[in-house]
Amino acid sequence: MNKIFPSAEAAVADIPDGATLMIGGFGLCGIPEDLIAATVALGVRNLHTISNNMGIDHVGMGLMLEAGMVASHIGSYVGENKLLEEMVLGGRLDLTLVPQGTLAERIRAGGAGIPAFFTPAGAGTIVAEGKEVREFRGRPYVLEAGLTADFALVKAWRGDRMGNLVYRKTARNFNPVMATAARCTIAEVEEIVEPGMLDPDAIITPGIYVHRVVQWTGYEKHIERRTLRGGTK
Repeated sequence: MNKIFPSAEAAVADIPDGATLMIGGFGLCGIPEDLIAATVALGVRNLHTISNNMGIDHVGMGLMLEAGMVASHIGSYVGENKLLEEMVLGGRLDLTLVPQGTLAERIRAGGAGIPAFFTPAGAGTIVAEGKEVREFRGRPYVLEAGLTADFALVKAWRGDRMGNLVYRKTARNFNPVMATAARCTIAEVEEIVEPGMLDPDAIITPGIYVHRVVQWTGYEKHIERRTLRGGTK
């Protein structure tokens, strides 16, 4: 079985207008930058995105915002993107903020076929508004629904042509849970190897979850924000 596609453009070619996309990454770490760029070039509209954050201006998912592709977004942090702020305040994008741990668990639950679960995160705050709240062991818990998507765009360090994936350090972040929660998972990997060359104990995402694999192009790995401490030279 060979799941390798010749290019990122070929791998995302059937994403339609109005699709729901999960996009891996944390800040700019572990984002599928080639797949994002290919989706922007595809020119689809009214996308519903699910990601921890939306990149920064001119980088990552920030390019999708600039192209006017996103109709709604579910995420946990949006503080680095000024255009997103303008679009939300101007009523041009529907934004749902979710506590970060809850977001990860909602995606994991969706991938596991769990429709909903109770969590204490957000109880007694605006996060709980309009949701069922129950008390367990004297503590309030909020009912949160699992999340799924039409497509998941994820980034891995190494992968084989059967779709088995290995992640590198913090670039692992949201990628593994998203890979399980979509109808079609597309993986962008830094190195493609033959089956049997990956250490079985190192494989985090089994190939059964992955439908397409593309080789990354070796772009610059951006740093979201660099802070330098002053001092004597």
